Amino acid sequence: MKVPILTYHSTNIFGNDYGSNDHVALAEDLRTIARLGLRIVSAAEVVDALLGEAPSSSVEGAVALTCDDGSYFDWFDMEHPHYGAQRGFAGILRDFTATAGMRAQMTSFVIVSPQARAVLDVTCMAGRDWWRDGWWREAAREGVIAIENHSWDHNHPTLPYTAQREQNKGTFKNVDSHVDADAEIRAAADWLDAHLAPCRSTLFAYPYGEWNDYLVREYLPRYVHEHRLRAAFTGEPHPVEANVDRWLLPRYVCGNHWKTPSELEGLLRDATAR
Repeated sequence: MKVPILTYHSTNIFGNDYGSNDHVALAEDLRTIARLGLRIVSAAEVVDALLGEAPSSSVEGAVALTCDDGSYFDWFDMEHPHYGAQRGFAGILRDFTATAGMRAQMTSFVIVSPQARAVLDVTCMAGRDWWRDGWWREAAREGVIAIENHSWDHNHPTLPYTAQREQNKGTFKNVDSHVDADAEIRAAADWLDAHLAPCRSTLFAYPYGEWNDYLVREYLPRYVHEHRLRAAFTGEPHPVEANVDRWLLPRYVCGNHWKTPSELEGLLRDATAR
């Protein structure tokens, strides 16, 4: 078992070419994946195989796709205030499925707090109310983009107040107590389960890709009966292999771990080599 997981951010729009726009990159990367003869599976299917709930053959020769934060750019075709029309991630995936003859799907790890998103819409985007959750239920039901947990408020530094007890913002390494972990992780899972029922959130991606020993060794493995998660994802650039810790699943991040189609091709060839 050796599965690379690729991660994108739909708000990464700083131009209209591959290196400056994750929408352009995703569309091109899908073509690269197909050309290399790889399949696309969901992050949940990778976890199924890792935990022995599905055979490892179910993810052989496959890639999984994820994105982070859960803004409108994941789902809708949008008019960017500086760079014009942008095909949403969902539309790019549907276009590829229609033309390539293979199903494309993605998992969006979303910032859950409505209050936090309202602030982040202003501090991190264009302040046009583009970070609402009204599309999440439709996405979860359709299956092109699955909705999963990226914490309550990302412990984001631009928020006036976060769930972290000491207000040490801008890192997830400070979420190091049961109180903080419940406020950031379990509360987010509870909200998603209540609002997206009958869909259930079982996967978590660490904000900033950051983790600490308390989360990995104590909270996540010992309190599964409370938070109900099956696995957690970092931002470490490695493929998921059979012996990896399920609370430290790696992901490659577009723009950080590859910047061109040729770099991605080399990454995928290395990551899927037996």
